[in-house]
Amino acid sequence: MRVRLALLLSALFVVSGMARSGDLALTGARIYLSPIDPPLENGSIVMRDGLILSVGPSSTIEIPRSATVIDCKGLVITAGFWNSHVHILSPALLRAHDSGVKELDQRLDTMFNRWGFTTVFDIASVLDNTLTLRHRIESGELRGPRILTVGEPIWTIEPVYVRDFLHQNHIHIENMQTPEQAITLVRDHAAKGADGIKLFTGSDQGHGEVALLPLVTAKAAVDEAHRHHMPVFAHPTNVDGVRVAIDSEVDVLAHTLPQSPPWTAEFIQQLKVANLSLIPTLTLFDVEGRKQNIPDHQRTAWIAQMVGQLRAYAEAGGDILFGTDIGYTDHYDTTLEFTLMSQAGMNYRQILASLTTNPARKFGDSNSTGRIAKGMKADLVILSADPAQDITAFSKVRFTVRNGKVLYQERLSQ
Repeated sequence: MRVRLALLLSALFVVSGMARSGDLALTGARIYLSPIDPPLENGSIVMRDGLILSVGPSSTIEIPRSATVIDCKGLVITAGFWNSHVHILSPALLRAHDSGVKELDQRLDTMFNRWGFTTVFDIASVLDNTLTLRHRIESGELRGPRILTVGEPIWTIEPVYVRDFLHQNHIHIENMQTPEQAITLVRDHAAKGADGIKLFTGSDQGHGEVALLPLVTAKAAVDEAHRHHMPVFAHPTNVDGVRVAIDSEVDVLAHTLPQSPPWTAEFIQQLKVANLSLIPTLTLFDVEGRKQNIPDHQRTAWIAQMVGQLRAYAEAGGDILFGTDIGYTDHYDTTLEFTLMSQAGMNYRQILASLTTNPARKFGDSNSTGRIAKGMKADLVILSADPAQDITAFSKVRFTVRNGKVLYQERLSQ
């Protein structure tokens, strides 16, 4: 079976150019239509022109004779994953105008396609460069996910940990001193094609010092962004930064807080009343702690603190979005993030929702993505194992399909 599947993958690679203009069919899989629906056993999906043409029990699905067929017996299919916290800042991607197709495809595979991400939200980068990368993907020149972006963020002063990077890459991001400056940036970004806005409501200055974005500036930016129907993300750094996010009516918290006190029921209720979605980014602080040689006991305490925050918010019914901060961190493997989310008490359905239906709803895209149904975008992930049995199966991606085309396929040994 393993040899037969490996040969099938090789054949698919050869004919992938044909699949761009034809139908694609996935047969014989266990299919999770959504996080709340029971799995469809021995199901099949047919895709045409970037949309799902039909889905149902294999016995009821007619496969077009000209379709490219992938036998998915023993595999699991879900809707395509969202990563709601990435950065288009790795060296190759920062040169989107000039980097070659092979180099960019390899980087997009490593960061996104390999892990099942068919949509990513870039929440701080160089806007013009990111729009160029998006255009090259959407034109069909590159194999990559759909990219939503906030472009350059709003802060009073840049965080200490990005100063060297910005200087080395000749990136200038203006410090915002007034509400008028923030409004001008939002209008500029909206006109250019940005999809959201990012605020550093708390900007880490080192040695425990955090520069807070003045509430009047944060509120002006959020109000202007909402006038343009753009969601607003906040990097809070500490509890005071969260309070600025709440009071300015931000939509998404980009991180949990490794050094904050435990979240009380009152604090969690404030987050819920504010309708704030939370991106945990738990792996980030483990990886960064190791890089900075933080003592193991301190790093472990950070992770336990954030796992506790996620547990409390998820148990209270808070909205959770999956995100990893890749592009800032180079730890692309998602296995640990899923493990830690599970340790926070999230079951596979809740984690699947954080990858699919939750972001689709939050960002106004639930009519076309996040579920598997006729007429929805043909954005799919094919897993080699079932996350209901092993939560790390979410990272065991066999194929990634976007718009009915195979973006990524795992290479299997003979």
